[in-house]
Amino acid sequence: MDRSTSPGPKSLRAWRRAGLCCVAVLAISCVSFSASAAEPRPFYAGKTITVVVGLPPGGGADAYARLVQRHYPRHVEGRPAIVVQNLPGAGSLRAVTYLTASMPADGTALGTFSSALLNEALIAPNRVTVDFRSYGWIGNVSEDVRVCYVWGGSGVSTWREMLARDKELFMGATAPGTAGNADTAMLQNLFGVKLKQVQGYSGSAAKRLAIERREIDGECGGWTSLPDDWLRDKKINVLVRLSPTVVPGMDSAVPFGGDLVRNEDERRVYDFLTAPERLGRLFMVSGKVPADRVAVLRRAFDAMVADPEFRSEAERARLLVTPMTGDEVARRIADLYATPPDVVTRAKAILGE
Repeated sequence: MDRSTSPGPKSLRAWRRAGLCCVAVLAISCVSFSASAAEPRPFYAGKTITVVVGLPPGGGADAYARLVQRHYPRHVEGRPAIVVQNLPGAGSLRAVTYLTASMPADGTALGTFSSALLNEALIAPNRVTVDFRSYGWIGNVSEDVRVCYVWGGSGVSTWREMLARDKELFMGATAPGTAGNADTAMLQNLFGVKLKQVQGYSGSAAKRLAIERREIDGECGGWTSLPDDWLRDKKINVLVRLSPTVVPGMDSAVPFGGDLVRNEDERRVYDFLTAPERLGRLFMVSGKVPADRVAVLRRAFDAMVADPEFRSEAERARLLVTPMTGDEVARRIADLYATPPDVVTRAKAILGE
């Protein structure tokens, strides 16, 4: 070897350092590549979730669905888009059957419906052929705080006046299986209020319009769907609260229905009939959705209802937030299905089934 062209000690050390640096860079690159390869793309990335709403626009169920639509995506891994599809019919049973029969069971379809169907499944199983224990429950945004009210010009101002009235009140109704129908039937057949259900309204918005037109005297509906000006200008008289919860703006002097029952048997029936209202604004998926995706949706739901932005918008819109986890909803529905047969039979008679 020609000594004049051989690298000196300093050159050898430089080459060695350069080689070690290359090895280190390659090693880091390999580790980085392996790490990214080990992190699969979230299932919901690039996906669209459809929320099927079993009631028409303009009511409480739709308002909660739209609120969820705006806030849920940022909490779901992969940040999917969300669309809302209103599919009213058969007391919202149409939406429940559509969710399981026509929508994919991969976790990209959620449903929300009239929780009164839960009782209907026990009282009228031939009509509501659904076992709600078989669904994947994502959670409940809020109980459905409901009241019964009449237009201010109806001549009835209080619960006592309504009970003492000889002339029938005309109360708006939609279809068997809806909360409003169950509530007015309870007034009539448990408490003895003289009223007539006027059937055929598509939802709470249609009933409110009918009340303003004086086609009917009033209805039982969700507190959150009452127009602000009706409350502010005292256009209506709220006669009874069906939930013990008193929310801002509600007169606590209005009697609670649970305090008006006459004995323990009536109490048990009342609690059964109003149980769906306590379960309230439910969101579910088909029971065929894989458990890991149900878990993803539940985590996101729990994070959403705790999010200050979500709660702030709900407060501005007068939407109550009293959430339940999916597990708690599932337990409560199992308890509902364990209701003693004699209570179900009495409730069935009250609802005219």
